[in-house]
Amino acid sequence: MNLHQFRFVQEAVRRNLNLTEAAKSLHTSQPGVSKAIIELEDELGVEIFARHGKRLKRVTEPGQHVLASIEVILREVGNLKRIGSDYSAQNSGTLSIATTHTQARYVLPPPVAKFREIFPKVNISLHQATPHEVANMVLTEVADIGMATESLADYPDLVTLPCYEWQHVLIMPPHHPLAQKERVTLEDIANEPLITYHPSFTGRGRVDRAFERRNLKPHIVLEAIDSDVIRTYVQLGLGIGIVAEMAVQGELRGNLAVRPMGDLFGLNVARVAFKRGAYMRQFVFRFAELISDRLSREQVMLAMSGRDNDYEL
Repeated sequence: MNLHQFRFVQEAVRRNLNLTEAAKSLHTSQPGVSKAIIELEDELGVEIFARHGKRLKRVTEPGQHVLASIEVILREVGNLKRIGSDYSAQNSGTLSIATTHTQARYVLPPPVAKFREIFPKVNISLHQATPHEVANMVLTEVADIGMATESLADYPDLVTLPCYEWQHVLIMPPHHPLAQKERVTLEDIANEPLITYHPSFTGRGRVDRAFERRNLKPHIVLEAIDSDVIRTYVQLGLGIGIVAEMAVQGELRGNLAVRPMGDLFGLNVARVAFKRGAYMRQFVFRFAELISDRLSREQVMLAMSGRDNDYEL
């Protein structure tokens, strides 16, 4: 048995048992992938996959155990490579970050700039994606670290740590009637054309649940993933907007009225994620510390080792 066989099995599962797609991903031929898997099954004496003709239909029960062992082996191979890279070139390489647009645009610029001062020889690869995609990029080791508000805590193979709390704010033209009210209610917002985030982004689920608890259905006229887009359409008069407070910059206040909405929608927690069991290079620890003083090297190491289960703010 060899690492190529292990990678073919792992990729076949990742590609929903489609060997053609697995072969494309691994830059090899479909017959070669099929032959390597069969040879591994023959050597192990068990079928990893149940088949219908030449097509893979499902992972067998022994195959589930084989797959779990393959995941461990390939993860440790990756760790060996990172250990070698870490100690042969302590302050060079690439830091790969997966995150949502809001974090990339409003939260990460200061820590990224500081990181570049400390590690000028380390390249930074920034991947903007949905929270689900962020989690998958960390799990598949495309990214060293992930950052988002939604979804990250839902993956058992990720270690996630909270780094800061934030609230939504209501934005509207300064002359809007709600800008003159001392206290804005959910009923007030539900009666207005509303511009806010796509359901999978930036705490939108918390906003929806607040309306649902009051049996209210907001009149959402536009959804976006970008706070700047929401701001633009609010300024054009299409409606009032709900955005993350991080997106409210100083220059925004002169153009739009801003009202904090933590009392109506509650507080959100932004989290960082690392792959459980993965080896982390020294500069990844340092970048985590630059994101938040809650993410000390000691705290991250405890979480990664599984010896600390209190990850709340």
